[in-house]
Amino acid sequence: MITDGDKTIAETGTIVEYLIETYGNGRLIPAAGTNDRLLYNYWMHYAEGSAMPPLVMKLIFGHIPDAPQIPFFIKPIAKMITSGVQKSYLDPQIRDHVALWDKQLQKTAFFAGAELTGADIMMSFPVEAASSRGTLTPKLTSYLAAIHGRPAYQAALKAGGPYALLG
Repeated sequence: MITDGDKTIAETGTIVEYLIETYGNGRLIPAAGTNDRLLYNYWMHYAEGSAMPPLVMKLIFGHIPDAPQIPFFIKPIAKMITSGVQKSYLDPQIRDHVALWDKQLQKTAFFAGAELTGADIMMSFPVEAASSRGTLTPKLTSYLAAIHGRPAYQAALKAGGPYALLG
């Protein structure tokens, strides 16, 4: 959530769109009516609507067997169930998503064309989350390294401090 003057804005995608529209001066968004703009809209919404749910579920399911609230005699059952869901559903879903991301970045330098856009800002987190689970392709690894190497990314880390994703 951010507050800008008298406006309070929630939801990451809405925040990114607001900041680009308000302060971007035409940067970080492809021209209206172009194919890149359609890609931009797709990846902006895909990041949290499609990419993140299986990644978050994998995180949660990975922690359930060790949760202190689960009685010790139930833990083997919890581990069996969560492992089954991960292997039969979540892992294949994540592999499919990663393959889709890789396919897009084989065609374009960034998710919505040749230039960095808000779609890349949104997609950087799912790519980062997949990276923490060791599921990236070489193309996605180099994409993430390029994002990390950008001066604005480095400045944000300097201002906000380092972070670590939950494993």
